[in-house]
Amino acid sequence: MKIVVFDSGLGSLSIIKAIQKKTKSDIIYLADKKNFPYGKKTKSQLYEIVMDTIEKVSERFNPDVIVLASNTPSLLFKKKLPSNIITVLPPLKKIQEASNVAILTTEIVAKSKELENYISEFNNLKDVLKINCSELVELVESGKFLTDEKNCVKIVLKVLKDEFKENNIKIATLSSTHLPFLLPFLKKCFREVEFLDPAEEVAIKISKLKQQASKRNSLSIYTTKSPKALQRNLKKMGISNKVTLFS
Repeated sequence: MKIVVFDSGLGSLSIIKAIQKKTKSDIIYLADKKNFPYGKKTKSQLYEIVMDTIEKVSERFNPDVIVLASNTPSLLFKKKLPSNIITVLPPLKKIQEASNVAILTTEIVAKSKELENYISEFNNLKDVLKINCSELVELVESGKFLTDEKNCVKIVLKVLKDEFKENNIKIATLSSTHLPFLLPFLKKCFREVEFLDPAEEVAIKISKLKQQASKRNSLSIYTTKSPKALQRNLKKMGISNKVTLFS
């Protein structure tokens, strides 16, 4: 099974890791660094970027599956995307009876009617707080989460501490695929909060597809900008695969 997984940078890796645990597959990972961050684009800009990328990867790689590994366009364009695209959405189905829930997401999604509409599909969810975590996404994409733990903890607390305390948050969804990389810091700062990662849901969905599994996991990596810079950060994460420029 050949799978293309793409987002604006390192976020795809949190999804890829989950897929590889569930299904042996040949994964093509595209880090769209040229258009990072997706969460600060206008809706029209982002829609054009995403649809253009889907068209290009379809033509070039002819994949069995394309995973849009970014919560931002997944939420904003849920009803506009081709039916064969697998998206990443907040795992609210798991917590339908819960209250005091925070959705940690990007700036554009936190302010969107699309997220409000998505939340309203789960009738028994109460007191859902939407938090703009674009600053935390930057921590991951810059690679600082690998080298500057003290500063990461400081920024995590700055963005979330007051919001979590004032709203008595018990559950938080990691609704940017970059955020799972900050889980060690999040758990350290907020021991009483349960953090939900949607990656496993995506992996389960792929494992149920009828395409034949590959004999082994393989990973090819492409980026739309600065292959050497991405390769440096990937090496710090223990990934030594060659990074190729995609245009």
